[in-house]
Formats: sequence, structure tokens, C-alpha cells
Amino acid sequence: MSEETPGFDEKPEVPADGTPDDDAAEPKAAASSKEEAAAPAGDSAAAARGVQETALLAQLDQARTALGERTADLQRLQAEYQNYRRRVERDRIAVKEIAVASLLTELLPTLDDIGRAREHGELVGGFKSVAESLETAAAKMGLQQFGKEGEPFDPTIHEALMHSYAPDVTEDTCVAILQPGYRIGERTIRPARVAVAEPQPGAAPKSEAAEGESASDKDADAPDKG
Repeated sequence: MSEETPGFDEKPEVPADGTPDDDAAEPKAAASSKEEAAAPAGDSAAAARGVQETALLAQLDQARTALGERTADLQRLQAEYQNYRRRVERDRIAVKEIAVASLLTELLPTLDDIGRAREHGELVGGFKSVAESLETAAAKMGLQQFGKEGEPFDPTIHEALMHSYAPDVTEDTCVAILQPGYRIGERTIRPARVAVAEPQPGAAPKSEAAEGESASDKDADAPDKG
């Protein structure tokens, strides 16, 4: 009889074809498969994020373009409104000036009568007070009188009603104011009506006459060498 050694078990023999090694490699293969499956999923998520970012950037560009267009529209509207306000203000002032000029034009004959009464000493009593009040009110509305004797004749502000020649003038000169002129600001509502004197034909200008007289005086004062 053969005796068996107690306490020792026989180990199973490992086949030579390596079947146990294949069983151990199976978990490694499964892990590799999971990693390969996870890699495409990560690439897809990154690609999706890239597409989303591109879409957001495109929307941002569109919003910026729309904002620029709306800003330009607003600026154009503001400029048009400012121009409109300036036109309205300019028209309002022009209408006011026309209305004032029309009113004062109707008062000119009365002012002429007041001036003639003052020249003849008839502006006295209550009539004088009323006349001065009217002249003051007209002046406050911007009415200005012009035209003086001795000033050069200017066809843009003077109207010649009489014409003559004078030896003592060197240019066309207003020698008499028949009716004063009136203006409002730069607007002439009536030219001054004047009598004009021109230099005498053939008469030497004052400067030349004065020089001639001076030369004659010098000749007369010079001692006689003969």
C-alpha cells in the first residue's frame, strides 16, 4: 500500500496552451474597449461645444451690427430734429420781424407828421407827450432813424428826390433830408429821401484847389530876385 502524505493537495496542472492567461487578459481588453468608446464621446462633446461657440459668436456679431445700425439711425434722427428746431426758430424770428416791420411801416406817416410838428414848434402840450410815447414804443420795437445832412450819398439807403450841383462838394452828398429813413436791425424799411448835390462840372477837387492856392501863396511870398 502506498502512503499519502497528509496536508498536501495536488495543484492543478496549468495547460501549456495558456488558457488561464487568456482569462486574465479579458478584463484588460474590456477596459481598452471602454477607453476607445469614451474617446469618441469626448471628441463629439468638444465638437458640439465648438459649434455652439461659433453659433454664439455669429449671434454676437449680428447683435453688434444691429446695434450699430440702430445707433446710426438714432444719431441721424437727432441731427434731423436739431435741424428742424433751428429751422422753426429761424422761421419764427423771420415771421416776427416781418410782422413788426409791417406794423412800423404803417406808423411811418404818423412819425413824419410828428417830426414836421417838432420842426415847426407845434409839438406842445398833450400832443407832445403822446408823440414822445409813440416814438419811444417804436424805438423799443427796434425802429431806428437814419439820414443826416452832409453825409455821402448811398443809393442803397438813400433815395434822391432832388438833384443839383455845388462847387464845395467833392462827391455826391446829401445836402438836405426831406424825409428820414428807417431801419429795423439790418433791414431798411424806408430809405432816406434826400436832396443830392454833385461836384460842379469842370471844378477842381478841393485838394487840388488847395494845393494850387498854396503854390500861389508861396510864389507871392517869394522875394523878387530881379
